[in-house]
Amino acid sequence: MIDAGQIWIVLFVVAGIGYLLGSIPFGLLLTRAAGLGDIRAIGSGNIGATNVLRTGKRGLAAATLLLDGAKGAAAVLAGGTLVGLSGVLLGGLACVVGHLYPVWLGFRGGKGVATGFGVLIAASPLLGLLAGAVWIGVAALFRFSSAAALAAFAVAPMIGAIVHAAPQVDALAVILGVLVWFRHGANISRLLSGTEPRIGRKR
Repeated sequence: MIDAGQIWIVLFVVAGIGYLLGSIPFGLLLTRAAGLGDIRAIGSGNIGATNVLRTGKRGLAAATLLLDGAKGAAAVLAGGTLVGLSGVLLGGLACVVGHLYPVWLGFRGGKGVATGFGVLIAASPLLGLLAGAVWIGVAALFRFSSAAALAAFAVAPMIGAIVHAAPQVDALAVILGVLVWFRHGANISRLLSGTEPRIGRKR
């Protein structure tokens, strides 16, 4: 058992682990390793899987998606193991913040979608998978990755309430939704103006 004097130290460790995991820029590392240069100079300049797909390398995009999701899941599992549901909330949130604002890249990271899904799936598999199904459905229908992400994270808290996710997990879904929507501000403007590129387009 962790006593009251140690809990703050453990929570700090959980937040640190989550942030460091989240700050690993897999999209950047994989594209550089493949000889494609700096992914930030391609397409939207984002380091996530959608922009990696604009290189034409579907395998690299899939690997980026999986690894970005895996780091979110790892942060949740580590936090949950150390301090239970409080660790799930803190570890998952810190991981997404690390992905959005990685210290190694001047605090200019990704949009948090894949990492956010990894966090949600690890925290509540049914919630995460249902939110992912919303992403797939919207993406298949409209061919906009950003619109799919916005829809999925908007409804995630409602899904959490329906499937009776723990209050901490539902709170996490709300916070992640706010962060994802905030980071998609430019995408929202392009969606409204009709200039947002569709999935697979190389711009």
